[in-house]
Order: sequence, then C-alpha cells, then structure tokens
Amino acid sequence: MADLEPLYTAEEMRAAEAGHDVDAMMQRAGAAVADELMHRFPDARRILLHAGGGANGGDGRIAADILEAAGRELVEERPDVVIDALLGTGLMGAPREETSRLIDEINEAGAPVLAVDIPSGVNASTGEVAGAAVRADVTVTMHGPKVGLAVSPGRFHVGDVAVADIGLEAAATEHRLVGREILAEVPRRSPRDNKYTAGHVLVVGGSRGMTGAPTLAARAALRADAGYVTIAAPAESLPVLETLVLEAVKRPLDDVFEAAERAGALAVGPGLGRGAHAKALVRRLLAEVDVPAVVDADALFELEPADWPAPRILTPHEGELGRLLGRESGQIAAHRLASVEEAAERFGCVVVLKGEDSLVAAPGRGVFVCALGLPSLATAGTGDVLTGVTAAFLAKGMEPQRAAAAACAAQQLASHEAEQRYGLVASDVVEALPRALARRIAD
Repeated sequence: MADLEPLYTAEEMRAAEAGHDVDAMMQRAGAAVADELMHRFPDARRILLHAGGGANGGDGRIAADILEAAGRELVEERPDVVIDALLGTGLMGAPREETSRLIDEINEAGAPVLAVDIPSGVNASTGEVAGAAVRADVTVTMHGPKVGLAVSPGRFHVGDVAVADIGLEAAATEHRLVGREILAEVPRRSPRDNKYTAGHVLVVGGSRGMTGAPTLAARAALRADAGYVTIAAPAESLPVLETLVLEAVKRPLDDVFEAAERAGALAVGPGLGRGAHAKALVRRLLAEVDVPAVVDADALFELEPADWPAPRILTPHEGELGRLLGRESGQIAAHRLASVEEAAERFGCVVVLKGEDSLVAAPGRGVFVCALGLPSLATAGTGDVLTGVTAAFLAKGMEPQRAAAAACAAQQLASHEAEQRYGLVASDVVEALPRALARRIAD
C-alpha cells in the first residue's frame, strides 16, 4: 500500500523533537526561513519581522540575522516582505488581545507574508481558527506538514507550503495526507477478470425529476473501471435513465434486493428522495444487504447509527453532516476535523466530509486528508461522481477507508485532466476520470 505522507499535530512534533539538540534545530529552521525568503522574493530588501518570545520567535530571529548578513535591511515600516514568527504550533484557542493586534498589523502591511511553521492564529493540530489569524503567502514548516496546514479553515491561511529539513526522523502520525500515489492501490483488470469480477456496482436512486444524480454516479462508476453497473430506480424514471446511461442495466426499485444479490457494492441515495418510503428502503438496504455500501445525498437524511452487516461509507457535505450531528453547518465548517472524527465514531464506519479538503475518517484509525482538486469542483453533481467512484473501488475489493481516499484523489485529479476548467460541470469530471486513473501507470 502507498505510504501516505504524515500530518503532524503539535504533540506529535514535540515527540519527534524529543532528545534532539534544540539549538541545532533552530539554526536549521532559521536558515530554511531565510533561504526560502531569498529564493521566493529575490528583490525584497526591506524585511519586517514580528517575533514572539518562544521557539517560533527564535526561528524568526535567526532568520533575520542571516538575512541581515546577506544585505537585507530589517525595518519597522514599508516592508517588502513580512515574517510572521509570533506564534508556533502550541497555540490553543484564540490569540491574546495584543497578539491579535499584531496579527492585524501583519495582514494590513500591504506586503507578502512568510509564516514560520504555521500562520499565527491557526491551530496546528486541527486547522481551527478561533480568532485573528495571519493570511500568509508562503509558510515554511519544519520537518513535515502540520494538520492545521491541510485542514480548513486553517489551510486557507497558509499560501504555498515549503517543508524544511531540520534533522529529524520520520515518525508515525494519527493523520495522513493523500497524494496521487494512492491510485496505485486501485486494482487493475487482469486477463482473468470478467465484467462481474471487475466490479459490479448497484446504484439506488433516481426519483422523478432527480434522474441526473444516479446517472452521474453510474457513469462515474463505469469510468472508474467498474465492469458492470445496475441502476435501481422508480419505474417512472426508467425510460429517462434508458436514454441517459446506455451501458447500465436498469431495474425497477421494487427489485432492488434481488439486484443486490449479485452486486459487489451499493451506491445508495443519489436522487432517491426523502419520503417515508425512501427512508424505510434505505434502512432495510443498509440493515439487510451484506454488501459494502456508499451512503450519500438523500440516503443520509435522518440516518441513524445501526449494527450494519457490511462496511458503510457515509459521504456528507457540511450541511448534511450538521444534520447528522444535530449542529449548524457553520459549526461543522469551523471544526471539520473534530466533526468528522465524531461522526465516524458515532456511526461506526468510514465518513467522508466533502470539501476542498476532503476528510476521510475511520473509527480509531485517524483521518486521511485529500486536497488535490481545483476550486471548480464546487459545482452540482460532483458529489454524485464521488459516490460512483467510491462504489467502484469498493466493488473491486479495496479496504473502505483506502477506497474512499482513492476515490477522492481520482475525482479531484480529474478536475485537472478535464478539458473544461472554467465552467467545469460534473459530466466533465466523469469523462476525465480515465485520464486521471491512467496517470497512476504513466507516472
């Protein structure tokens, strides 16, 4: 399996640093900051340093000494670049009033900002921002990326990230960062495969007026290399689906349990509706069908934890997760990491909190963070695409958390492969999936 990149919490960084020469680490950190500044801003002559009293401030002061020796001038006004070395990875909660004032000064300086280790005001262990926070153009982080650099809202403050080697060994971390390499884990078809063994996905949804959602999920599963896709939908929707997805088999919703007997994975919810019949069907499918399932969209409505017979992957956005946890979507957005971990524990399964940084949590196994896509993915239907891809990977036999993470990577990388980047629609992502998946071989 792919060795995913560690994401460090503040506590994990302290453990990694234990027993090492602090002065030597600070010298390397300060040198890395100075080198990055001179490389990134070669014409910058006037440098403004905001340094706190801790180790983060010490890194900044060492960088300032190196910059002065290289002919840069340290100033208090009209800077070409500002160095933020106020707060390090130990911040908990909001900065104090005086520090908040300095953070505001940094943001209003009218010059590019280079943050040392993490922008001041961002929680390194969670990505939460409880008060004022620096908006950096580049962040030089020590040893390895921190959770707060990858998880929003913190990730929106960091700019470009440069990782500095300060002489530490790699260490185990609870959370990890997903890269393209995870796609190498997706099983490829062999000469021995037939259309069923290559992955049979059953998509359940498609109420009247909502046939687009299962269409996208089914086409995404096919483009993600599933060998066979069935759509179970209300009878009145089948004629429409016949014209939208030529390659998929269509079955009336009344036959869904019979169709599930041959499926390798279910994709439950796209366009299903939220009526009493739909909710009862979801409960029965999840309780009775011993097949892995992706649960999305309408199937998440009023979902309750249960002792399910097979793996389930829930794929909510912030609003849907808020309803599952009884909170407003804004609370989920402010506490994304904690929220997805809570949901995974409560439901006893993998939960994917969708977003620019998609978080893939499994009970007791940490969170995978996948942030490889373009902002254009924030458009209707891309969640249905993710559902189809995840179901295809489940049907191929992948472990659920890895399947969900690989699906996030495939969907996000497809946004780069799509012919249309401006005005991207979900169908463009579907058509680009084979190119994104092919890169795992070419690269």
